[in-house]
Amino acid sequence: MQARKILFPTDFSTASDAALPQATALARGAGATLIIAHVEEPPLAYGGGELYYGVPEPNTDALRQMLDRVIPTDRDVPVVHRLATGDPASEIVRMALDEDVDMIVMGTHGRTGLSRLLMGSVAEHVVRRAHCPVLSVRQPRHAPANKPESTRSVP
Repeated sequence: MQARKILFPTDFSTASDAALPQATALARGAGATLIIAHVEEPPLAYGGGELYYGVPEPNTDALRQMLDRVIPTDRDVPVVHRLATGDPASEIVRMALDEDVDMIVMGTHGRTGLSRLLMGSVAEHVVRRAHCPVLSVRQPRHAPANKPESTRSVP
């Protein structure tokens, strides 16, 4: 794969964490720069523009620090961090265009049914609107704790 830039959007979730090794491996293999980005949704407006009571304004400095701690799993991969505000899906697509990225690699929560209908899927919106290929990485399910090592019987 020929790529100069790969966008890795993160929401700091375990689903995003699961996609970081894939994004790093693709960037390393292509000799690309990994752009690690976070999109903060703006505070909810209520009525005439007043902030809804009880919803604190995002702490941009804290978000910047969290974002800066997200680093490629291979420290030799060049990295750039980007912080944006807006609708996450729209901003990811916009950022991909503005940065002229060759690919987007993002985690997905894998919601289905009613939760997907109610909450939507940022990954799905990005896949539908992005100008470049999008690799969505679903968070792996954890194996049950009591799962036997082997089902083969010993004589």
